[in-house]
Order: sequence, then structure tokens, then C-alpha cells
Amino acid sequence: MNLTWPTKITLRTVALAYLFILLVLPLIIILWRTFGEGLGAFVESITTPAAISALQLSLIIVAIVVPVNVIFGIVTALALVRGRFPGRTLVQGIVDLPFAVSPVVVGVALILLWGANGWFGGLESAGFKVIFGLPGMVIATIFVTLPFVVREVEPVLHEIGDDQEQAAATLGASGWQTFWRITLPAIRWGLTYGVVLTVARALGEFGAVIMVSSALPGKSQTLTLLVHGRYINDHNTFGAYSAATLLMGIALVTLLFMTLLERKRGAK
Repeated sequence: MNLTWPTKITLRTVALAYLFILLVLPLIIILWRTFGEGLGAFVESITTPAAISALQLSLIIVAIVVPVNVIFGIVTALALVRGRFPGRTLVQGIVDLPFAVSPVVVGVALILLWGANGWFGGLESAGFKVIFGLPGMVIATIFVTLPFVVREVEPVLHEIGDDQEQAAATLGASGWQTFWRITLPAIRWGLTYGVVLTVARALGEFGAVIMVSSALPGKSQTLTLLVHGRYINDHNTFGAYSAATLLMGIALVTLLFMTLLERKRGAK
């Protein structure tokens, strides 16, 4: 479709205005509120014991969630692409379930399962606390980030096919040798992209985590919960903006890394 020059300019202006109002302007306001009192005040706000603990807890959750989702994602993607089994369509739907279900609903479901009066509440009686502790926050984050590795690796497996894998098997390679020397190198870019998306989603998760966390500063408060707690409970707007800026900075680094990976993958 050929568009006239005035039409192109109008469409570009509308698109840029839309992005500016919804994305750029709120970020500018947050940065202005954050650094309005100076860089020193910002550094002081994000180096409090509560802020450091929140950052450490967020990174611990990411460090646990990413390996779990990598293993699950690769196995599931291989099963969906290479396997033919009853219920395959059902598995496809389950993988996409976190995209459709509200994270708050996920949190409620976890409470019904792992809470003191839940189906697996006996674990808490035995001294293993899931809800309002780190295990519950990890489980909630695993659920909401579950699809990313699967959905990034699956199309790559479709694209590369299984000719090289079959050739390796014909030459006597074992299943593990075929995976490590052929399959894994072939899917590395899709896998890396899925890991980056998982990290970004895990760092920014709020709805599911707040339902299964006590949100106590220094104990079970992630960065997103720190922003919420400072703004709503403590009425510390500057502290909330500072924590939000820290979270935004981490997200920006993740986004830049993802962009570099995309360019490098496109250059291959």
C-alpha cells in the first residue's frame, strides 16, 4: 500500500505521541522526582538495609527461577517439537496458561495449595514454610515466567529440524552427546533470549508475589514490593521513586542486553 507523504507524517506523529504519553513521559516524571533532591539522596535511599535486602532477595529469586525454567523449557520444547504423544495440545495450552491467568489468581491458588489449611498445608506443620516465605515467592515467579524459554526455543527447533540429530544417532552418538554437541548449540540464541525475558519478568513480578509474601522489609520484600511498601504504607514517595528507578535501571540493562543479542543473532 502506497501512502502519501502527509499520511506518513501523520501516522508517525500519532505513533510517537502515543509512545511518548504512555511510556516516555511517565519515565521522565519518575526520573525527575528521583533526582530532584540530588544524586546523593538517591544513593542514600537505595542503600538502606531494606533496599539492599530487597535487591538481594530479587536476585536470589532470579538465580533460582532461571535454571529451573531453562531445564523445564528445553525439555518441554523438545517434547512438543520432537515428540508425538496424546495430550500434546493440552500441554501447549498449559504452557500458555500464565499469559491468560492473572498473577493475583496464581497467588490465591498457591495459598489454597500450600497454605496452612491448603492441600499441602502439612508441610508447614512439619516446619517447611512455603506461603509468606521464599519458597512461595519462587514458586509464584516460576509459574508466571514458565512460558518464555519454551516459546523462544520451540520455533528454533522447528527451524533447524532434526536431520543433524538423526545423522548423529546414525553415527552412534548417544542421546546426551547429540543434545550437547548438536541441539544445544543450535538453540543457544533462542535459549539466551528466553533467559533474558525470564530475568526481566522475574524482576518485575508483583501480583503473584505480593499474595504469597509477608512483604516484611528485610525478610520477604522484593524490589517491586519495596516500591509498593514505601509508596502505600510508608508514604515515602521519594523512596518509592528511588526504588522504582533502581528497578527500571536493571530492566534497562536487561533490555539493552536483549537488543544486543537480537542484533548478534540477526547477523548470524
